[in-house]
Amino acid sequence: MERAMELRNVRATGMTAQEEAELEAAEEEERQKRKKVDDAARVEYLIREAMAQGKFDNLKYSGKPIPGLGERYDPDWWVKGLIQREHLSGLGPKAILLRTEDAELDAKLDALYSEQQVRELVEDFNARVIDARRQLQGGPPVITKTRDVGVELERWRERRAAATEAAAAAAEETVNRERAAKQSWWRRIWNGTG
Repeated sequence: MERAMELRNVRATGMTAQEEAELEAAEEEERQKRKKVDDAARVEYLIREAMAQGKFDNLKYSGKPIPGLGERYDPDWWVKGLIQREHLSGLGPKAILLRTEDAELDAKLDALYSEQQVRELVEDFNARVIDARRQLQGGPPVITKTRDVGVELERWRERRAAATEAAAAAAEETVNRERAAKQSWWRRIWNGTG
C-alpha cells in the first residue's frame, strides 16, 4: 500500500521510479555526511559562509573597542546597562531620587495651572523628604531640604506672571510685524509703485 502511494507521488511529480530512488540515495548519503561532521566544524563552516555572504559587515562596534572591556568586574553590570539602555528612572536610593526631583521641581510646578495643585505638590514633596530622613536603611544621607509652601507659591506666581508677559510681548510683536507688512503692501498700491 505504501509503495503504491510512493509510485503515485512519483508519477505526479513527473519523475521516474529510478530517478526517485537516486534522489533518495543522494539525500541519505548527505544525511550520513552531516552526521559524521562534528559540531565545531559545522559552526566554523556556518561562520565562514556568513562572512562570505557579508552578514558581519557594518556591525555596531566594528573596528571599535567593546564598551566595558578591561574595566574591573561589576556584578551588577547588566542592571546598570538595562537602566542606561531603557532610560529608566525612579530607581535608586531615596536620597538620590529626592535630589534629582528637587532639581526638577520648579519645572513641574510651572506646568501646573492652579495654586491648589502647586500647594499639594510641594506638600507631597516635603512629606517624602521628611519620611526619607526618618528611615535608616543605609545609603547616602538625605541632604535635600524641604520647601516652604508660601515661598514656592510666590515664586510660582512670579514665574507665571513673567511667562504671561513674555507671551503677550511675543504676541504683540507678531501683530506689529503683520501690521507693518500690511501697511507696506497698502502703501505700495496707494503710491502706485506695486
